[in-house]
Amino acid sequence: MNVLITGAKGFIGKNLISVLSVSKEHTIFQYDIDSDTALLSEYTKECDFVIHLAGVNRPKDEAEYTYGNLWFTETLLEKLATGSNKSPVLMSSSIQAAIDNPYGRSKKAAEETLLRYSETNKTLVYIYRLPNVFGKWCRPNYNSVVATFCHNIANGLEIAINDPDSELKLVYIDDVVRNFINILNAKTQLTSNYCEVLPTYTTSVGELAELIRSYKENRYLLHIADMSDEFTKKLYATYTSYLPTDIFSYPLKMNTDDRGSFTEFLRTPDRGQISVNISKPGITKGNHWHQTKTEKFLVVKGSGVIRFRRIGTAEVVEYNVNGEKPEVVDIPVGYTHNIENTGNYDMVTVMWANEPFDPDIPDTIYEKV
Repeated sequence: MNVLITGAKGFIGKNLISVLSVSKEHTIFQYDIDSDTALLSEYTKECDFVIHLAGVNRPKDEAEYTYGNLWFTETLLEKLATGSNKSPVLMSSSIQAAIDNPYGRSKKAAEETLLRYSETNKTLVYIYRLPNVFGKWCRPNYNSVVATFCHNIANGLEIAINDPDSELKLVYIDDVVRNFINILNAKTQLTSNYCEVLPTYTTSVGELAELIRSYKENRYLLHIADMSDEFTKKLYATYTSYLPTDIFSYPLKMNTDDRGSFTEFLRTPDRGQISVNISKPGITKGNHWHQTKTEKFLVVKGSGVIRFRRIGTAEVVEYNVNGEKPEVVDIPVGYTHNIENTGNYDMVTVMWANEPFDPDIPDTIYEKV
């Protein structure tokens, strides 16, 4: 299938093409504002589907709205009609098409032009009135508050908030792209020319800024936000795409002594804490038990033995562990336990606890195995 994509270099276009290019199932005709105009005539003759993303939303002059949104849509459709090409046309519009402002009126006029074209030429058309779309590769300090906040906060720049209670309706770029591709591949049956991408998310400008700021702060607190919340997960992914390349990494505090080291990696309020423990040869660590705290140990390098003894009993249970044969060992409550490096090199163990360590409630009771 030959797919013509207008606005190919834009935010949605780049994300859409990045996915379509992987499958190798489509030949993509990319057209943008700087393309040779002769290509549009060629592409409209050969395409089997049109995804019309081109448009103007931040012009220097309001007249550009009409030129970029209405006139170009008319030109595109005229070329399709001239070549008797009845390819389906999917157009990205905006929720502002329902609002009486210069941008909204130009998008509404483009929609009406497309609907008339569909009726006259008996072709399928799909109109998406998109809310604010967010995700990677969106231009900051232009027309996306999410992109601006992510970029500026990640780069230590100021953000301006005029009304923190102002409501935002958002949709994620991957959901938009997936929806478009489902239409392209006829995986979605529609009963209306007007289409909607779900899910959408509603928040406020102030809440958005607070959440993005927390992502920056949490890197150094070792915290991870609640990734079970879909909006939080998608916004966090977006934030990471704006990190400056020289701060992808950040330091951790390594607690060292003559036995080895212990380094906290991640802390979560609901899924516990992950740490990395290094033990030198012949060293035994632990010899304590927990009332409520549970743990999991995973030796990823070296070899050792993990020993258990249930409190009040004499029997000792042993598990031999080796980084070349990874296996998780659960540390149940009520069992004093230790871990000994029996090898000739440092032993590295990834340790998970079901709660972050709290010095006020350590729940760690010393007793030799």
